[in-house]
Amino acid sequence: MTEETDRPASYREPRQARSAATLARVLRAAEEIASSVGLEEMTIAAVADRAGVAVGTIYRRFEDKEQLIAALSERMLERREEYVAERLRTAEPSLSGVMDAYAHALLQSFADSSGLFPELLRAREARSLERGASTIAEIHRLLLEAAAPYADQIRRSSPQAALDTAARAVLGACFHNSVRPDPATGEAARRRYADELSDMAIAYLLTPDRRRPAA
Repeated sequence: MTEETDRPASYREPRQARSAATLARVLRAAEEIASSVGLEEMTIAAVADRAGVAVGTIYRRFEDKEQLIAALSERMLERREEYVAERLRTAEPSLSGVMDAYAHALLQSFADSSGLFPELLRAREARSLERGASTIAEIHRLLLEAAAPYADQIRRSSPQAALDTAARAVLGACFHNSVRPDPATGEAARRRYADELSDMAIAYLLTPDRRRPAA
């Protein structure tokens, strides 16, 4: 069986305004429940009850819970891509400004929805996993694009590779903070942590290589 046929079919997109409003209500209910109890414990019945619709209404749109999770993943991950993009668009026009915006946007994204964002990124279902990987790649691309005008400020031997390393390090630190038992919580603590991550990335980018690049 091919990878493509292993994936659940896409859910049926609404064509009428009323149906779109119902779908939005269902996905909002799914997000609230998943944020509270996790994706594994979320049930179709609970989502229907929270959204104020019949269970059959959800099954007319989604074949099963996996399709609902895929739709929820798409909705949430797309919102976070847009959020990071907006923060980078309005960043202070400098390398440090871009890294500040990136670190703060990522940390806030991981903190939103009670940690549901990182759970979506590591979801085991194939479609959701693929969508999470796509979001990581898009966020990474957004940073590289935003930082490109300031690449001449980077003192590493390979500015592009250095930016890639810094982006991965900040993303990994934000992900780790979301799953550790003592994360930075609260607006002030998250702001300090994001500032530290940005400072660390800038210090690395502005420091010449200690080792000669391989020939």
